[in-house]
Amino acid sequence: MPDLLVRRAGRVFGHESDAPVCIVVGHGRIAGIVDESALRTDTVSGLLEALDPAQVGAMDPVRVRVPDATSDELPELDADGRAVIPGFVDAHTHLVFAGDRADEFGARLAGKPYEAGGIMRTVKSTREASIEDLTAGVVERAAMCIRGGTTTIEVKSGYGLDTATELKSLQAVAAAAEMSAPDLVPTFLGAHLDPEPGYLDLLVNEMLPACAPLAESCDAFCDVGALSVDSSRRVLEAGKAHGLVPRIHAEELSHTGGAMLAAEIGCASADHLVHVTEEDARALARSGVVAVLLPATSFCLRSEYAPARMLMDAGAEIALATDCNPGTSYTTSMAFVIAVACSEYGMSADEAVRAATWGGAQALRRDDIGHLGPGARGDMVVIDGDDWVDLAYHPGMDVVAHVTKDGTVVR
Repeated sequence: MPDLLVRRAGRVFGHESDAPVCIVVGHGRIAGIVDESALRTDTVSGLLEALDPAQVGAMDPVRVRVPDATSDELPELDADGRAVIPGFVDAHTHLVFAGDRADEFGARLAGKPYEAGGIMRTVKSTREASIEDLTAGVVERAAMCIRGGTTTIEVKSGYGLDTATELKSLQAVAAAAEMSAPDLVPTFLGAHLDPEPGYLDLLVNEMLPACAPLAESCDAFCDVGALSVDSSRRVLEAGKAHGLVPRIHAEELSHTGGAMLAAEIGCASADHLVHVTEEDARALARSGVVAVLLPATSFCLRSEYAPARMLMDAGAEIALATDCNPGTSYTTSMAFVIAVACSEYGMSADEAVRAATWGGAQALRRDDIGHLGPGARGDMVVIDGDDWVDLAYHPGMDVVAHVTKDGTVVR
């Protein structure tokens, strides 16, 4: 039996059809997309009964039949002519932290620069928090994400800056993943700052061996006031030696060479890229490094926006992400990110949705999410309208009608 039939989808992102279609999900993955007029109950049931999970999408849904199936047996979600897109893939967040920096945000609105307050305030609160409190915070923020259509979330540590707290933070992410609908993808960001002499030695020799088993990636904040290019290279190469995928914060506050480092060592992503150059963009494109852009951060900081069109023209894969964090971009809304990207980057709705889904998946080196082809996970967002342009057309409004994760309706 199917996990789910999404009936009467008016438009499906990545698929051309002049008539309503039905999306079939089985074993948690999309098995096929068929015209609603051609749908037969025995066709759908037969397709899923015969499927091997490793061969989803390998057969023609019109030809596979099992007799005596009835429509009453099939779990359905009526899209009622609405548009359907893949679940959002948020490839850059800092969901694990404690404390609040609303006063700092207010001060910055009054003209105080970014350096006022900052990461170390959150570090102090996170060190003092229990693992139960950190876990609860991640669970709460992940629930906000899924309500907005985000079904996969990269989650960075980085507010510990000591072995015990970095480890505690990643343990909290692992615990939260067991209690949350979206997938949580953990990243070790012990190199969020270089706060004191000898810190990088501690990170490489003690933190990484302790934290690597709980992470998939290793990140470094390469920028003025954080890590140099050489320090970032050292951290990321050490992370690679522990089996972690490298990624990097680069060219956010100034141009330091982080993007070229990403190309040099084969990072999965280079993130922020506000001050990236055309030469950088070409290098990222040649090396297959995904450019993860964070328009909500520029919006909240009232700062310059990344040159998205220049990166796209150079051939770089673009991803959009929230950068959800307590200091500079406290939002979980990928719909808002899309709206800002369309307004400030000049992206079309199609380009922005692709970047918020497939682009994010590529940044995480995943091909089973971010699209609605056969074999992809059954992660979908039903827009409360007949076109995904509504994500940009109605900024700040809730335009998500339904969300599915692995073929289960979660909103």
